[in-house]
Amino acid sequence: MKIKLNGEYKEFNKDEMTITELVKELGIKAPNFAVAVGMDVIPKSEYDTFKIKDGDNVEIVTFVGGG
Repeated sequence: MKIKLNGEYKEFNKDEMTITELVKELGIKAPNFAVAVGMDVIPKSEYDTFKIKDGDNVEIVTFVGGG
């Protein structure tokens, strides 16, 4: 599977994967992040079931606090 992730193409040895699987594969440990696939922001409640497929455009944004 090949997707566009935050503007860069990435390849994975799967035909599809959930957002949760993708986040684990990428090693994202930030507690607060948002995911959009195409133009749709995916609710956190769907991360375990939403399937990312070959050719999808995925954006993952992490939030950083500070003052």
